[in-house]
Amino acid sequence: MKKLFSLLFLIVFATTALLKADKGMWLLHILQDKKMDEMKAMGLELTAEQIYSVNNSSLKDAIGALDGGSCTAELISPEGLLLTNHHCGYDEIQNHSSLEHNYLKNGFWAMTKEEELPNPGKTITFLVRIEDITDQVLPELSPDLTGDARKEKLESLTRDIISEATGGTHYDAYVRSFFNGNQYILFVNETFRDVRLVGAPPESIGKFGHDTDNWMWPRHTGDFSLFRVYAGPDGQPADYSPDNIPVEPKHFLPVSLEGYEKEDFAMVMGFPGSTDRYMTSWQVEELLNITHPNRIKIRGEKQELMMEDMRASEKINIMYSAKYSRSSNYWKYSIGQSEGLRNLNVLDRKRELEDQFRNWIKEDPARDDKYSEALTLIETGIDKRKDLKHSSQYLMECMFSGMETVQVGNMFRFLYMELSAEEPDMERIEMVAGYIRNNAAEFYKEYNAPTDKKISKEMLDLMLLDVSPEYQPDIFDVIRKKYKSDTEKFIDRYFKKTILTSEEKVMEFLDDPDLKTLEKDPGVQMAISFFENYMGINAMLAKYNEMIEEGSRLWIAGLKEMQKTGFFILMQTPHSDLHTVR
Repeated sequence: MKKLFSLLFLIVFATTALLKADKGMWLLHILQDKKMDEMKAMGLELTAEQIYSVNNSSLKDAIGALDGGSCTAELISPEGLLLTNHHCGYDEIQNHSSLEHNYLKNGFWAMTKEEELPNPGKTITFLVRIEDITDQVLPELSPDLTGDARKEKLESLTRDIISEATGGTHYDAYVRSFFNGNQYILFVNETFRDVRLVGAPPESIGKFGHDTDNWMWPRHTGDFSLFRVYAGPDGQPADYSPDNIPVEPKHFLPVSLEGYEKEDFAMVMGFPGSTDRYMTSWQVEELLNITHPNRIKIRGEKQELMMEDMRASEKINIMYSAKYSRSSNYWKYSIGQSEGLRNLNVLDRKRELEDQFRNWIKEDPARDDKYSEALTLIETGIDKRKDLKHSSQYLMECMFSGMETVQVGNMFRFLYMELSAEEPDMERIEMVAGYIRNNAAEFYKEYNAPTDKKISKEMLDLMLLDVSPEYQPDIFDVIRKKYKSDTEKFIDRYFKKTILTSEEKVMEFLDDPDLKTLEKDPGVQMAISFFENYMGINAMLAKYNEMIEEGSRLWIAGLKEMQKTGFFILMQTPHSDLHTVR
């Protein structure tokens, strides 16, 4: 699922001697108090009100989050023209491409508004306002409230706050926690649902350097794509319609053709997501020893097989380009971050800070009583969950992201549940079948069974070899006993028997779905087996994750007290504390 991210601020500036960066992220509503004087001294000519204002147009009205926060985009014209990165429009460019019109290879340019291409499901979200609601939330979360009880209380609080903030409007809102649950911020937004492709360069320009240069600096590439935001005739967000009109933005960024000069002030505003800056040494070790190596290995194998077929066929290249790009993005990130963490001796620096923290809390019995368990909880949780974390990641990477039949099989899992009910509800069955039918049509447009087959075999091999049998799905007992661990024989039979490799068979089944077919279909049963296994592992992980979350909350609270918040330039958004109501 795509996540909505908090709107943060990053500032970079140049000095006369050398390029110098003041790195950090700041929420827009605190700039007046925290950074404006410093930025003006660096050369900023805008006021805080021109950057963020609730009552007047400002820069915040021109900067949006694409697809719930997966990318940042900016309005650059009075008619809703939207500029973003090439990879942020890559899915849409690929979806509109064919052998006859290969927009990935040749680029695309709409010469008129009528030629702009609609993209169902693509959205752009603009910030309406930000509110610090910490004083409304924290007093209700007593220190002895932990685990599920804390989460339930937090969900109840935020649900009420969001309802009050959005009542009577078309706005949506969400609450984010910062500093590992020590601060809570409300974001109220406006989301537009008709975003059309206007233009994109050929990928030889837009993706110049491809994975080699990804996550590298400097990068010399024409990394952009253009969209246009449309609204209903009344100017309000609306689903796609030929009657919609271009949005008239409250503010847009004028494009300068004059370029820039050495020492010019520069700043970046957008939706960068969360930060790992406050990870402890144990969490960094987990990244280096489990998360990154697993991702690099599994995705590397998958991408190599995918690329073989993509190079051999232009049709398959179009079908799999976006899938390959999504996979390789964080594959390359893991490679680079692993190198950076080691080269910068991050582990030693983390351990030094942890030693300082221990010494600091020992200086005061009250501190020791309050914070002494913080690091112990994190260390214990990380140590106890390592095998579960490894197995859970392999399941996600190999099975749910690796085997495409499992991805479509997960949709059939819901239909299986409905058909298995003691008293099946035909209305619900038809609704689920319709949902699958609509999504399957999109799925098979980008599916090649022979490619999926050879990748699936490799993914099963990796699961069989690298994951302990106690954490493997039940289907692996069948592979070991019935097939003598010969995954090639298993996959051959699997692909012959399942309906999930054929759009025609799937659509025929959905016209008259029955339980017996799903009970016998190896693809559906595989998806069920994997899901049950994954949920079982996650249930075991939960208690260790709670230990880590509680330890992290105390750790950050202690650091804030120890360093009087001056150390805290960056802000963190743990996924477990995300709450959204639409």
